[in-house]
Amino acid sequence: MFSFISQTWAVIVMNVRSLPRRLWMSLAMVLANAVVVAILLAFLAMDKGFEVTLKGAGSDDVALFLRGGSAAELNSGLGRDQVNLIATAPGIASNANGPIISAELYVIVDGIKRSTKTEANLPLRGLELTGIEMRNGFQLQEGRMFTPGTNELVVGQGVLREFEGFEVGNTLRIGKSEWRIVGSFSTGGNVFESELWADLNVIQSVYNRGSSVQTVRAKLSESGQLDAINAYVENEPQLNVDVQTEKAYFAGQSKNLSYMAWFGKIISAVMALGALSGALNTMYTSVADRAKEIATLRTLGFSTGSAFLGTLVEAMVLAMAGGLVGAVCAYLLFDGLNASTLGGSFTQVVFSFQMSGDLIAQGMKMALVIGFVSGVFPAWRAARMPVLLAFR
Repeated sequence: MFSFISQTWAVIVMNVRSLPRRLWMSLAMVLANAVVVAILLAFLAMDKGFEVTLKGAGSDDVALFLRGGSAAELNSGLGRDQVNLIATAPGIASNANGPIISAELYVIVDGIKRSTKTEANLPLRGLELTGIEMRNGFQLQEGRMFTPGTNELVVGQGVLREFEGFEVGNTLRIGKSEWRIVGSFSTGGNVFESELWADLNVIQSVYNRGSSVQTVRAKLSESGQLDAINAYVENEPQLNVDVQTEKAYFAGQSKNLSYMAWFGKIISAVMALGALSGALNTMYTSVADRAKEIATLRTLGFSTGSAFLGTLVEAMVLAMAGGLVGAVCAYLLFDGLNASTLGGSFTQVVFSFQMSGDLIAQGMKMALVIGFVSGVFPAWRAARMPVLLAFR
C-alpha cells in the first residue's frame, strides 16, 4: 500500500513539474472552469437573493386574506361587506380600537429604471397606519409618514436605489394626479421595499375603486394558528376567500418564481460541455507530452493504478483551481449587487444578489465533475501506455 501511494505521488509530482511545457493549455482549462462556475454562481446568487427578499416579508403572526382562487394580490378583489365579515372572525387579535386588520389596495404605476432608462411596473399600495404597524422591521429612513387624506407617498429603499425620480421632496404625476413624496422607509431588505405606500381612501378615490380592496391582513391572536379562522370561513357562505399566513404566501411566491436558478443551471450545463471538451483536449495533450516519462516509470515497476490516479489528480487540481477562481470572481462581482425583476404580480421586485457557502459548494462540485470526467479517459490512456515507448 505504501509503495502504491509513493508511486502515485511520484507521478503527481512529475505531472506538476511538466506543467510549464503546456502552461497556456492548462490556463485555458482553468479559465474555462472559472467562467462556468462564475456564471452558475451568478444565477444561483440571483435566485437566492430573490428568495430571501420575498420570504423575508412573511410573518407567521399575520394572516393574509385573498379572494378565493387568486394566486396573487393583483388578481384578488374584496368588497367592504367581506372586509367587515373578516373583521369578526375568531382568532384575530384586538386592541382598544377593535380587530387589528389592514384592508389594502394594490395598483400598478410606472417607474424609470436607473440602469436601462426604460419603464417598468411598480406597485402602489393603499393602506392605513395599522397596516404599516404590521410590517416587521419597518423603519422610516427619511422624511415623515404620509398624511391620511392627502396625495402623499412614502417610498421603499429598493425603489430609491433602482428607479429615478422618487427622492424625498419630489412631486410626481401618476395618472391624472400629482403626488408628493414625503418619506422613505426600510423593512429589512424584503419585498415591501419595492413598493410605494399611500393612504387607502385616497387611492380608492383616485382609481375609482369605491370601497373595494384586494387583500386584508389580520394580526393573529396566536402565531400561525388559522384553525378557527378557516372554520369560520368555511361556515360563512358570504365569504369567498382563501386565507394563509403571510409567511406561507410569500414562500409560495418565491417557489413559483424559482426559474432563475433552473435557467442558470441549464446555461451552465451547456457551457460545461464546452469546458469539458477543452479540458479533455488539454489532458490528452498532457498525457501525450509525458508519454515517454510514463512509459519509463512503467518500466521501472510503477503500477498502472499510479499512472491512472496521478493523471486524474492533475485534472482535478486544474479544475478545482478554475472553480476557486470562478467562485472568488463571482463573490467579488455579484455578492450584494442590487437588481430588480418581474415578480408574481407583474411588478418589479428589487433585491440583492446573495452569495453563500452552500452556493459556492455547488459551484465547486460542478468544477470537480468537469475535472473528473475530463481526467478519467486520459488517465486510462496513461495507465495503458506501452512500455516500449521508453526505449524509443
